Amino acid sequence: MDVIELLPRLHLLRFPVGQAYLWHDPETGASALIDAGPLGSGRPIADALTTLGRSPSAVRRIVLTHFHEDHAGGAAEFAALSGAEVLAHQLEAPVIRGELPGPPPVFEEWERPIHAEVAKQLPVGDPVHPDEITEVRDGDVLDFGGGARVIHVPGHTDGSIALHLPSHGVLFTGDAVAAAPVTGSVMLGVFNLDRARAVASFRRLAALETQVACFGHGDPVTANASHVLGESADAYGPPR
Repeated sequence: MDVIELLPRLHLLRFPVGQAYLWHDPETGASALIDAGPLGSGRPIADALTTLGRSPSAVRRIVLTHFHEDHAGGAAEFAALSGAEVLAHQLEAPVIRGELPGPPPVFEEWERPIHAEVAKQLPVGDPVHPDEITEVRDGDVLDFGGGARVIHVPGHTDGSIALHLPSHGVLFTGDAVAAAPVTGSVMLGVFNLDRARAVASFRRLAALETQVACFGHGDPVTANASHVLGESADAYGPPR
């Protein structure tokens, strides 16, 4: 796992598939983890915190943007190691707890071979589910990053969320938005459940005042993110 500093308060944790983000509030000494990587990522995340000079217990919250295994698979393990609270949207929580199956994406034909290759890189094993999940909704404000606003962005999954930190101009999009692996160009996230709703969610995120945009896949945009996301969202045509 690679650990990359984006800002003094913000680190990217990059796994073989997908990535998570670690936000730190030096004023309180508390941290938050946005997504938790695939199954087996709990210990590497804890080790990364130690390398950064922090205890895993400094992480008070694990906020999951959606239920897919490359984002939620490591949540239970890291929660057990750190004592952190796990949060997810009310529509995602039953799937993350293992109470309901998650609906599969509606693939476009060009996405099928990509998904097959990605699946080969994910760890194999029985899922481990968090014991408890705090359910959040659109508009909730979490007490880190000067007030982290929960934004419901359905389309990739029904209960996908983004987090916006207006005080710092930082946006965590989950898989609602992505950056292409070769060109780095910003694009709609892939493997969606409902493409039309995903595009609408992309437009909602692009309208926010943001300097830094952190994606579930691909390199973040670290300057003038509102403009970059807006230009990309415009390419999907006018709102319906």
